[in-house]
Amino acid sequence: MGAATHPVVTRPGQSALGAVALLLLLGAAGCGISEEREIALGRGKADEIAATLPLVTDSVVDAYVQELGMRLARGTSRASLPWHFAVVDSKEINAFALPGGFVYVNRGLIEHTSQMDELAGVLGHEIGHIVRRHSVQQLKRSGGTRIGIALFCSLTSFCDSHTAQIAIDLGGAAWLARHSRAAEAEADSEAVANTVRAGVNPEGIPAMFQTMLTMRSSEPGLVQTFFGSHPVEEDRIATTRRLVESVDPSIGRTLERDEADFQTMKSRLASLPKSPEVPRLP
Repeated sequence: MGAATHPVVTRPGQSALGAVALLLLLGAAGCGISEEREIALGRGKADEIAATLPLVTDSVVDAYVQELGMRLARGTSRASLPWHFAVVDSKEINAFALPGGFVYVNRGLIEHTSQMDELAGVLGHEIGHIVRRHSVQQLKRSGGTRIGIALFCSLTSFCDSHTAQIAIDLGGAAWLARHSRAAEAEADSEAVANTVRAGVNPEGIPAMFQTMLTMRSSEPGLVQTFFGSHPVEEDRIATTRRLVESVDPSIGRTLERDEADFQTMKSRLASLPKSPEVPRLP
């Protein structure tokens, strides 16, 4: 589901450019990927994220996001995947899904939600990408050599720097991370279905998109990475609203928009130290 700063944490002696190179080298061959291989690939990339990006480890925040994510994932056709949901400690607004059931949402995105259905819509969308195996399809198209850079660009704003662009050009894949409009539309459709099955009002999906569009004018630095991988325009909002309106009204009246536990989690998140500031690369 944004970039004034970059949530890239490098180890002593490791440059951000080196991090890109490392991720490039960790790409896997993508021909005829089985579900077992898909899960292994996602788990490997999740390990890289844990070593590279700051994650929110607060038990209240972590437990709530995991529980909400599982509530949505359990109703899908891929409920048996080892679903894992985590929060990246970055004020940028973004979200990303890895193959095999691994979903990440940035702290900044949660901070800009007002109620539970908005966060559920974002998680439902990323779950939709996994259900439709969009990341695996990207991997197959790329031959497996570019998924590292795609992942890195999707989670951070590092790729906006001149140095990173050189590295990406050498890798031969500037914007693999961008899902096609068709894939985004499929994930939006899945998001509506996922939220409804979980008893959540899907109105949070277009509502969050509208928040993003508003922020693109008022705080563009926080959302530029999100728009790089999740193109949103008025027509997409209108399309998701039509999907929401197609839900049976008798069902719609039973769906939740907010809950006390969500607000408790947001209060806890606000009480934590601010997200780390990482200087912009030259």
